Amino acid sequence: MHAPTMKHLGDVIPLPASVRPDPAADFRVPADVSVSGTAAATAVADELAELLREVTGFPVPRAAGGAIRLEVDDVPDEARSPESYRLAITADGVTLGAPTEQGLFAGLQTLRQLLPLKGEVVLPGGHIEDAPRFAYRGTMLDLARHFFQPADIRSYIDTIAQFKINHLHLHLTDDQGWRLDIEGWPRLTEVSGGEGTGIDGAGPGFLTAHEYADLVAYAATRHITVVPEIDLPGHVNAAQVAYPELTCDGEPVQPRTDPEVGYSSLCAGKEETYAFVEDVIRTVAALTPGPYLHIGGDEALSTTAEDYRTFMTRVLPMPGRYGKRAIGWHEMAAVDLPATAIPQYWRIEPTDDGVARAAAAGHQVIMSPADRSYLDMKYDESTPLGLDWAGLVSVERSYDWEPADRLPGVGEQSLLGVEAPLWSETLRSLADVEFMVFPRLLAIAEIGWTPRAARDWSSFRDRLARFGPRFEAQGINYHRSPEIDWS
Repeated sequence: MHAPTMKHLGDVIPLPASVRPDPAADFRVPADVSVSGTAAATAVADELAELLREVTGFPVPRAAGGAIRLEVDDVPDEARSPESYRLAITADGVTLGAPTEQGLFAGLQTLRQLLPLKGEVVLPGGHIEDAPRFAYRGTMLDLARHFFQPADIRSYIDTIAQFKINHLHLHLTDDQGWRLDIEGWPRLTEVSGGEGTGIDGAGPGFLTAHEYADLVAYAATRHITVVPEIDLPGHVNAAQVAYPELTCDGEPVQPRTDPEVGYSSLCAGKEETYAFVEDVIRTVAALTPGPYLHIGGDEALSTTAEDYRTFMTRVLPMPGRYGKRAIGWHEMAAVDLPATAIPQYWRIEPTDDGVARAAAAGHQVIMSPADRSYLDMKYDESTPLGLDWAGLVSVERSYDWEPADRLPGVGEQSLLGVEAPLWSETLRSLADVEFMVFPRLLAIAEIGWTPRAARDWSSFRDRLARFGPRFEAQGINYHRSPEIDWS
């Protein structure tokens, strides 16, 4: 037997696509270990060397011919996912290879989980060949109903990256607050990002353009793409408080800090509406190098069906004019969509004709059913935070569902991926965020990465149990779900 920190090769989350253990080839990391890497692997090699220094206390220099080698392929295979990687652990050392740095980073997260928290390192021998099931594996953080500071968002980015989550959707605007500075529209943040905004007036704050750009750039170092959301044409009370000319009658509206939805709407018949929307979309697109821009589109309950069609017909092409693919909550599928638009399904009903039509027309879909993937739902009746309108969402319920079977007409070939949203009506701190997210986000991460046939609740539950000490070592406030034997 090795030290108690020893793991089996497959004891990681998400479970890799192919794991071939070879216990006779375990690698005991020596005190003189070094890390080598090709030029394209430099950043990941540096990070691995630092990680090994923290765990072992050894110097772990970067040196040619090291026992731990990182390689980016000279001629990448374009048929393989850029996130794919291969990991070989033998008695003589470790080789991590990938077609891109992004793939090396994914492999690094697997290695990170195989390391003990401290002390002697014995890596389990064998080979892993891995690649994601879906290209899009995301989570959403709601900054509008409660604002979280950039340092907290960076911390969140660091944690979700460890589980191969590669998209962070930021919900930046809603009835209770506007959280991104827009050039030419200063009152959006001066008024609707200031004191007294957020649910119960407890969540003031906003990101300057510089702070937002810094967050986007930081996420990119963790190979995470930021997806900004400006929610339209409903959920706009904060914008109308700041600029009453955005209402249909030009009259001021009162700030709202309650959690109600569906009462606000931009005016589809005013040209001022579209000038405002285009200014915002152009600004956000310029600040966001990623391919996506989310335009909301949900719960526009005070917008008539005719006005909704008019508005969406004008607005949906706008992201494309600035080099972005439009994502929208699935209500937008009721109108004719631009060819590259992506509906995001969020409801709990078993069917949706609009999304099925969009899929049949060739549109990709992001799957986020609230009764399975909403991280703001309570775990059980005793959960002190969260909501329960979509039901109670235990860890097993987060794991035990299949995206390709969720909606008739929306099969595997139509799915861009999965996302786990977190709305912030009941949240007040990063600790609150962590409590609702962990461990359920790990379930969504495995659904998005691991081949369908390889997923198994019993296996996941056993692997998840090993992460309690890791969460604690990182200071992460996870929920000690009774479904998991954390001991």
